[in-house]
Amino acid sequence: MNKLDVVVIGAGAAGLMCAIEAGKRNRQVLVLEKSNKIGKKILMSGGGRCNFTNYHTSFNNYISHNPNFIKSALSRYQPLQFIDLVKKYNIPFHEKGLGQLFCDNKSSDIVNMLSTECKQVAVNIAVNSDIKKIELLKDQATYRFKIVTTTATFFCESLVIATGGLSIPTLGASPFGYKIAEQFDIPVWPTRAGLVPLTLHEADKKLFQHLPGISCTVQVKSENQKFSESMLFTHRGLSGPAILQISSYWHAGQALYIDFLPQLKIDKLVSTFRKNSPTQLLKTVLNNYLPKNLLPTIISPDFLNQSVQQLTQNNINELHSLIHHYVLKPNGTEGYRTAEVTLGGVDCNALSSKTMEVKQVPGLYFIGEVLDVTGWLGGYNFQWAWSSGWAAGQVV
Repeated sequence: MNKLDVVVIGAGAAGLMCAIEAGKRNRQVLVLEKSNKIGKKILMSGGGRCNFTNYHTSFNNYISHNPNFIKSALSRYQPLQFIDLVKKYNIPFHEKGLGQLFCDNKSSDIVNMLSTECKQVAVNIAVNSDIKKIELLKDQATYRFKIVTTTATFFCESLVIATGGLSIPTLGASPFGYKIAEQFDIPVWPTRAGLVPLTLHEADKKLFQHLPGISCTVQVKSENQKFSESMLFTHRGLSGPAILQISSYWHAGQALYIDFLPQLKIDKLVSTFRKNSPTQLLKTVLNNYLPKNLLPTIISPDFLNQSVQQLTQNNINELHSLIHHYVLKPNGTEGYRTAEVTLGGVDCNALSSKTMEVKQVPGLYFIGEVLDVTGWLGGYNFQWAWSSGWAAGQVV
């Protein structure tokens, strides 16, 4: 009979971190991974260079129905601690901006580091492990859980669910973790795609059809949040960091408000050119600040072909609305197929924020993306994986 101290289901970032920390405590640990290799999401992340953390991580960079839940784990295992581990393995990395840290070479550097750490503390990993059933053994004092796979049966004292969310199903994403939660009567918040491109209604898609591939720096607002980063026009809608960020806060039916020129105001720009180059055409002025093809899409030729001295105050007010407060109502999102994360998930109120243990089911833990914790774009979700995995690893 295969008796273990700890079984971790899921060999992603959170699961591997938890296994390593438990192994350091001389716990006998087995990681079960249903796919054919470990760390698949790590490998494809950050364009193959893994944005593994962010210098500026704080609990304000996360979305959860219980925002205080995040604080304990993030404060006890911080970005600098993971960076120290990366440095220990001499993995070269760089800051790309906004505190985002990427590998200089490949994401596989991070996966190889975690794999080596597992080996050093005698963590066993079984890939291609398809789990058929999990049972709670109420009459067993030590071995609380029975895990049945297609090839073996395991018994363990602590069971850790690190199965991730629903994003990018081609990498094996599934609702398995939520089903386990439901099996043990743990509430699960409704899920939806986060950090995902947005699609447009047909009329808007037609309006912007000549712009795919064009990007510009914007400030985009939803009803309760705003981000200033680049936005990319696509064949189906909008993408780029600003859109991915706001998508996690946007809900169907809501409008977005786009400022195409967040770094300066149109009235001041017009005023400056009136003094210095009054005969300059508006389109000539704006071509210095905005993509040329975008201008006739959002501003009528009547305006663009006027000189700055011809513009009335009403013209300037209308220009201000079009450039600084452009209203666009997305049709939807590209869904889990291209989403980087899953919003919603296992209710954090059911867990201890210090240990990640389920309050009503001793020995059962949930970590990482399967929980109702979603980070911003830029390494925050990996930091949550490291921090929550570390926290559980201290006690499992």
